[in-house]
Amino acid sequence: MSDAALPSKPETSTSRAGSSSNGRLKRLVEGDLFYSFRRSRLTMLAAAITALFFLAAIFAPLLSVQNPFDPAQLQLMNSRIAPLWTADGQSPFLLGTDEQGRDVLSAILYGLRISLVVGVLGVLVSGALGIALGLVAGYFGGAIDGLIMRVADVQLTFPAILIALLVDGIAKSVFGDRLDAASMLIVLVIAIGLSFWVQYARTVRGSVLVEKNKDYVAAARLIGLPAPVIMMRHVLPNTMGPVLVIATINLALAIITEATLSFLGSGMPDTMPSLGTLIRIGNNYLFSGEWWIVAFPGIALAALILSINLLGDWLREALNPKLR
Repeated sequence: MSDAALPSKPETSTSRAGSSSNGRLKRLVEGDLFYSFRRSRLTMLAAAITALFFLAAIFAPLLSVQNPFDPAQLQLMNSRIAPLWTADGQSPFLLGTDEQGRDVLSAILYGLRISLVVGVLGVLVSGALGIALGLVAGYFGGAIDGLIMRVADVQLTFPAILIALLVDGIAKSVFGDRLDAASMLIVLVIAIGLSFWVQYARTVRGSVLVEKNKDYVAAARLIGLPAPVIMMRHVLPNTMGPVLVIATINLALAIITEATLSFLGSGMPDTMPSLGTLIRIGNNYLFSGEWWIVAFPGIALAALILSINLLGDWLREALNPKLR
């Protein structure tokens, strides 16, 4: 019997899944988005810096010489030590110490964790709320659309920081001294989430108004699919491009908002400081000669925000052919 007559080996589900994954990966690597990323050295540098910050936050316990959140590891005898390369520097405090004897580098790494957690969770909350409201407003229209958009218009008249301060103030007035550091982190996430949902809602609503009149939505309605399935499975994927851009830019805004709240004394406490709290603490010693207490957290925050904003600008241009 010839080889041509032999039955072919049936393709297993595992091989099909592997080939599908390889195909998606190949399309991603060869696509316009990755090509745009590779040809921009500034974007690659921004991505590397952002990834470095996230990795530093994740591996903070391994990179730090102490846990700045643990009072048992702090010694007042080590307070206000200058950076290591100066005449008064001491090992192992590379960037010096603050007034509580905390290693500034360790405090930055752990504070970076708090800032990134609040920023990422805040973006997720605002994105989920805004996308859901935008889908409902755009798909159903009518009175529901009018109500959601009027609420959005009213909120746009107030700066996001004022909305966050309002939510923070209400939480503190209701719970008072029962708010510990972990609870304060949740309050900040909710405050930031309620401050930035409008951009998602308006953007998704505009995209849904265009998509819901297309043939594939009419076909989905014709075969009897319920509205939630049509919105989530068919309409939402076609609106995610602008949403990704907004989420990237809002991550930087969320981190800045958290830092502002903490700097004003309405954010994370001194026992679990974020980058904003560290800047507030260091600002008290800026004119007394201990410049490193505020300088290095400020530089870290500025570098993080700049790198994320550069990624957001690149993503906006890469996903919009008119801006290329």
